[in-house]
Amino acid sequence: MKVIGYGDNVVDRYLNQNVRYPGGNCINFAAYARRMGMEAAYMGYWGEDEEAQMIRDAMEDMKVDISHCKIQEGTVTERCDVNLIGGERVFQADDERENLHEALPLGESELLYLNEFDLIHCSCYAEEEEELVKLKGMSGLVTFDFAVEDEFRTEEYLDMVCPCIDFALFSCEHMTDREIRELLRKVYAKGAGYVLATMGTKGQLLFDGENFYEGTVHLKKAVDTMGAGDSFFTSFLMCLLKSGWKKDTKADEKAIQEAFEYAAEFSAENCLINGAFGYGQPIE
Repeated sequence: MKVIGYGDNVVDRYLNQNVRYPGGNCINFAAYARRMGMEAAYMGYWGEDEEAQMIRDAMEDMKVDISHCKIQEGTVTERCDVNLIGGERVFQADDERENLHEALPLGESELLYLNEFDLIHCSCYAEEEEELVKLKGMSGLVTFDFAVEDEFRTEEYLDMVCPCIDFALFSCEHMTDREIRELLRKVYAKGAGYVLATMGTKGQLLFDGENFYEGTVHLKKAVDTMGAGDSFFTSFLMCLLKSGWKKDTKADEKAIQEAFEYAAEFSAENCLINGAFGYGQPIE
């Protein structure tokens, strides 16, 4: 089985530690899938700077295929600045530089390449929403992370993305149970085949259009929570793939519960690693 992250790559800069790490939702997806033994790839634009080289070096060391990435001349890698306080990452100001690398459009060669994969993952931070419609004819599954921000939950945004995807993820720690269930039902009705809400220490909730399934949490004293949600979602999806789940099929309840358990442990263990998946360097 082959999986790919299509979209964003960033550098997570820990300002109070003077250390930087490779990151970004779609990069993290590829790294975690590879850590689980999957054949994994990443596709997107690189900035033309040493921070992009740092991410490329990490991907090559992990044996993640980056052969279809492109360097966008004159651009730089986006920086996500945080402070790590008691194991929790606290986000600082957004990167306001004007020459950040852009989203990678899907041409004929990219689509032929993507059609080789069993699962294609993208996210709201990748700014690839207008390209997603090109993936509707793919034989592989398409998954999408909507994160936590309200701007990615408007009717217009959901109407654009949901018909193009097979599995949606939302971070819902700040919401009530009633609000979460209403959101999951709405997103399913707009076209997403499965909808998963993560709720921090309260666990997770999955909706398949008929039933709600409750997940679990394995609590450990975190060294660094960066990538906690990404690692949970990736490992959950990989477990379902290994169980035989594929496009236009239903995952059975046993496979879902086993995926919940595995993902809870995988994400808890990942919180014992510095950065989203390691490979830190001093900020120069």
